[in-house]
Amino acid sequence: MKYLVTGAAGFIGFHVTQKLCAQGHQVVGIDNLNDYYDVSLKHARLKELAPFDSFRFIQLDLADREGIATLFAQEKFDRVIHLAAQAGVRYSIDNPMAYADSNLIGHLTILEGCRHNNVEHLVYASSSSVYGLNNKTPFSTSDSIDHPISLYAATKKSNELMSHTYSHLYDIPTTGLRFFTVYGPWGRPDMALFKFTKAIVEGNPIDIYNHGDMQRDFTYIDDIVEGILRIQAIVPEKNADWSVETGSASMSSAPYKVFNIGNGNPVKLLDFVESLETSLGMKAQKNFMPMQAGDVYQTYADVEDLYQIANYKPSVSVPDGVSHFVDWYKDFYNV
Repeated sequence: MKYLVTGAAGFIGFHVTQKLCAQGHQVVGIDNLNDYYDVSLKHARLKELAPFDSFRFIQLDLADREGIATLFAQEKFDRVIHLAAQAGVRYSIDNPMAYADSNLIGHLTILEGCRHNNVEHLVYASSSSVYGLNNKTPFSTSDSIDHPISLYAATKKSNELMSHTYSHLYDIPTTGLRFFTVYGPWGRPDMALFKFTKAIVEGNPIDIYNHGDMQRDFTYIDDIVEGILRIQAIVPEKNADWSVETGSASMSSAPYKVFNIGNGNPVKLLDFVESLETSLGMKAQKNFMPMQAGDVYQTYADVEDLYQIANYKPSVSVPDGVSHFVDWYKDFYNV
């Protein structure tokens, strides 16, 4: 099949593209290559993808309405995996307009492209951050997500609402995936594991927020990619028996679904750091800090519905996943 993968130079998009190409599919990847983090890492990922004859890269911004419309009209994609977005909870506090352009306008241009070009299935990235002030765990797709606590989370909830509207109005099959703390080789430098590793290797202290009293549902990149590829093959269908009053919020009478995609096993932040120390063979200098604005105490995914429909169950443990990341980091940065 022919796929569009947005954010192909990004962490998850790179890995998804690599897997699709290895399976023999054609992939057109787009990315605006912005400088939110080190652009050289994005170029290095693209260099890894270059040997695939079935891959083409186009530098393009999601907010470029005419550019995206032309791309869809010319390429006639079978399916779209939309992973590009302005990421980061903390960055959204200081740079809100970047999220409007990438996450709202950008998502709309993708929906319009799918609408006008008969795309079979749109799979897009949502986020565990949509659960906001929820205290009930594990987080379920049937829970309310009406109280996000960062603009980033609000844009991801908006993406789900926009997708439902297009599924309802235009019968476009859409599936949203709420990712839970993805980590692994080729990861983002703004994420905890990358920042911690860099600081420890360079002999600098690491900032531990909420004085270490935090838990995250860390999910290894290979498990995430497996879940994405399984779910993109399962195209949502209309369900005339569904109703708002009795049905789950994660589905609809329209061809629309939302799933959590996580490990389903939250890990204490200090245990995560301990796994990193073990892999590096170095101890971290810890700088304990209060909770940051927009952050949450715990993330914990209920992935039962994804298991039921796609037989999806993550398999990589945190110690193994952290070890794989450290091996990559040492090799990539010649540590």
